[in-house]
Amino acid sequence: MGNSDSSVDDLCTVETHIWYKKFLSECPSGQLTQHEFKQFFGLRDLCPERNEHIQRMFNTFDMNKDGYIDFMEFVAALSLVLRGKIEQKLRWYFKLYDTDGNGCIDKQEFYNIIRAVRSLSGYEHKLSARDFTELVFRRIDVNGDGELSLEEFLEGAKKDDELMEVLTKSLDLSHIVDTFKNDRRHSV
Repeated sequence: MGNSDSSVDDLCTVETHIWYKKFLSECPSGQLTQHEFKQFFGLRDLCPERNEHIQRMFNTFDMNKDGYIDFMEFVAALSLVLRGKIEQKLRWYFKLYDTDGNGCIDKQEFYNIIRAVRSLSGYEHKLSARDFTELVFRRIDVNGDGELSLEEFLEGAKKDDELMEVLTKSLDLSHIVDTFKNDRRHSV
């Protein structure tokens, strides 16, 4: 049993080492700027709405608000996105989607994010971004005030598979994980 725990710890240590090595190879200063963040994810020549979404994502990862993402912030962000519990992810999504920081997501904020997510990921949906926004608000805006509180968002997303699929696809970082795995294979 002790061996099992040890192998899990070793795996986490090895994985963290790989992430650190990759992070430093991409960002030798140890601090990722917003420009480097875009390069890291292969994002170039973004239209204003895409750029705004990426800037918002960067700002939510920059936990100490110093304008950089250091390695610890990077690991915390990847851990949340890749391994976080659904409740943690939903809270983070809410923070990302609440672009004006007022504690609610209004229809325009939601619509803008959905449009940006679709244009970044190429994710196609049978409904337009506007129609999908209306559908989501009809389903989960319990009090009908045109805004989603954190509670409405959490409860509604947990109950709505379609919304969960869109949220999940909005932060698909599998290509980053694949990059780490490929680097690991070449370095072992």
